[in-house]
Amino acid sequence: MAGSCDASQSDQSSTFEPGIDNIYEAFICPLTKQVMQDPVTLENGQTFEREAIENWFKECAQNGKPLLCPITSKILSITDLSPSIALRDTIEEWRARNDCMKLDIARQSLYLGNAEANILSALKNVRDICRNIRLIKRRVRNPQLVRLVTDMLKSNSHEVRYKALQTLRVVVEEDEESKAIVAEGDTVRTIVKFLAKEPRKGKEAAVSLLFELSKSELLCEKIGLVRGAIILLVGLASSKSENVSTVEKADMTLTNLERSEENVREMASNGRLQPLLAKLLGGSPETKVSMASYLGELALNNDVKVVVAHTVGSCLIDLMRSRDMRGAALGALNKISSFEGSAKVLIRTGLLTPLIKDLFYVGPNQLPIRLKEVSATILANIVNIGYEFDKVPVGPHHQTLVSEDIVENLLLLISNTGPEIQGKLLEVLVGLTSCPNSVVNVVSAIRNSGAIISLVQFVEIHDNDDLRLAAIKLLHNISPHMSEELANVLRGTVGQLRNLVTIISESTTTITEDQASAAGLLAELPEIDWVLTQRLLGDGAFEKIISKIILIRQGEIRGKRFERTFLEGLVKILARITFALTKETQAISFCRENNLASLFLDLLQSYSQDNIQMASAIALENLSLETKNLTMIPELPPPSYCVSIFPCLSKPPVVLGMCKIHQGICSLRDSFCLVEGQAVDKLVDLLDHENDKVVGPALAALSTLLEDGLEVENAVRLIVEADGLTPILNVLLENRTENLRIRAVWIVERILRIEDIARELGEEQNVTAALVDAFQNADFKTKQIAENALRHIDKIPNFSGIFSNIG
Repeated sequence: MAGSCDASQSDQSSTFEPGIDNIYEAFICPLTKQVMQDPVTLENGQTFEREAIENWFKECAQNGKPLLCPITSKILSITDLSPSIALRDTIEEWRARNDCMKLDIARQSLYLGNAEANILSALKNVRDICRNIRLIKRRVRNPQLVRLVTDMLKSNSHEVRYKALQTLRVVVEEDEESKAIVAEGDTVRTIVKFLAKEPRKGKEAAVSLLFELSKSELLCEKIGLVRGAIILLVGLASSKSENVSTVEKADMTLTNLERSEENVREMASNGRLQPLLAKLLGGSPETKVSMASYLGELALNNDVKVVVAHTVGSCLIDLMRSRDMRGAALGALNKISSFEGSAKVLIRTGLLTPLIKDLFYVGPNQLPIRLKEVSATILANIVNIGYEFDKVPVGPHHQTLVSEDIVENLLLLISNTGPEIQGKLLEVLVGLTSCPNSVVNVVSAIRNSGAIISLVQFVEIHDNDDLRLAAIKLLHNISPHMSEELANVLRGTVGQLRNLVTIISESTTTITEDQASAAGLLAELPEIDWVLTQRLLGDGAFEKIISKIILIRQGEIRGKRFERTFLEGLVKILARITFALTKETQAISFCRENNLASLFLDLLQSYSQDNIQMASAIALENLSLETKNLTMIPELPPPSYCVSIFPCLSKPPVVLGMCKIHQGICSLRDSFCLVEGQAVDKLVDLLDHENDKVVGPALAALSTLLEDGLEVENAVRLIVEADGLTPILNVLLENRTENLRIRAVWIVERILRIEDIARELGEEQNVTAALVDAFQNADFKTKQIAENALRHIDKIPNFSGIFSNIG
């Protein structure tokens, strides 16, 4: 048992407390009145404590006094100090004898049933004695006493437990045997429990004791094995509310515990990751593998992933080159590559080159399939952050990840490997095709390699949802660039198109990602491909899509993440049937039976969903173009006999319910009449939309009411009544895009055929300027229309028709 100096207990001796053995006067220093530790004798035979007499001499010199003996007050001729070895030995023997007797008394007082004051006094004596033993560099072995002090930790008194913790800390300092005794049984767990349940001073005493115990390498692992020990210490070490001493002792204890790899792993799992990273950087090969393996198993937040990537990213990449270490390294890289910030660090550190090399290499020392799957997962993680991969070299000839030969190798690997790796590599291509800068390169590689057929085949997979989803997402991404090729493949088989429809129409209350991707894919196929439309119609796909749209709008199917994309795709797919109205009466019948014109009119009001409004307006344009062919022209009764003889007596027959535009019996359901459906106001509202792709279809749908053969004047009046004149003119004046200008010039020319409107607008200089600009700079056909418009407002005389001989 060894003692240690405690700043909070600065007294060095218990000399004047009641003792067991008498104190001889010769033991007492005349200056300090304390038992001497290092007695020395002057020339006159007087004995003092060395430090005390040396201080006396200093004071005399500082005050300019002669060197006097403190006892005799006589001047000393010399100040030599002779050690009193015999007296010192005698004092040590007395103190050892006296301490043993005091310890025996303390031992008799240390039992839980004793009075608290007696226990506290006994604990104080033990502490004081231990300090004395330390000062004279002597040990007293007393295992029974150590166990008795340890038993005091079970006291119901906070104060007793606190003093027992303090006493044990003094007892075990620099004494391995005492540490081992304290660590017997369940004591370490009890001390750890105090870290959470004791008041602040008890908590500080407990962590100080654990710090002393942790200096023993044998006890480090035992402390770490106590459930909750490390997490409590980590909490204290990072605490902002505990006192500085507690925080520092907790941190130093953890530093000692780092000698055990198991403790390092436990620290890492509780947020103290630096020791693990340090061993990963500087440990033995076996330690590096162990630490990297555990790093791959940890749950890390995104900020920590960035720190890890900065700290050990380069080290992990180096470990990839070792056959025995690459598995552990890849596992760790997989973990930290899943966040954008850390993935960017790994890219800059040079991960892509060895990753691609390992994936593509075939031969001796090639990656096992299991590790190729991990490599593919890492690559998928990295690619999906949206980096500029066309600027990062990955091959020996400065190829990038989007170079055609690299993409073709990825496609080749997809066709020659198992489902798990296939799924991850497809996710890589999904990431690359999600970036506008790289999608063209990937599309080119797919087109040149003829891989589109094999990619579409993944749609038919039923036993691997992740693989199927990755394939559908990829096909969705490339569909705007390869719509014709995709249509050709889907036309050639029955199952693949039907599978996509089945995915879309799955009976779920939550919209899934594969449903949204499948709908987006079909939505991008060419609308005028009648064969596909016919097949969808024959398979009942459109009925299923209508059902889904209605359920979404009623709130019976939800999914905030994918709802918008899914609904947009459904509406665009449904709109394609309106492109077949001129080819097949079955399409007209379908639109009538399902009242599609009304549905698209409702969808037109899907505010903040531009693509839905655009698709709905296009569908309404297509439907409205058929109205003149579907309008019922009523049969007039034959004239009476008198009227046939005297025509002057005839009056035009009055037919109720006639459409003022189509001059027949119209309805929104059967003839798709926009007027009867009161769609004009809704279309006019879209003309102020900030998205040109919405404004254009809205203008086009309104234009169907101004076609030749219809009552154009009535249609113009209807548009004016709906406050549509100003927004139409604004489209012309703003000249946002050439397509919008072409449509605006056409519709304005029709409007200007009405004389009173022409007179009014003829005074508007900005309208004239816009028409003149179109007349000068637009395409040939639009120039002709603009010329006609300028004639209507008398800006070009009728006899000066520039294009009168053309056409």
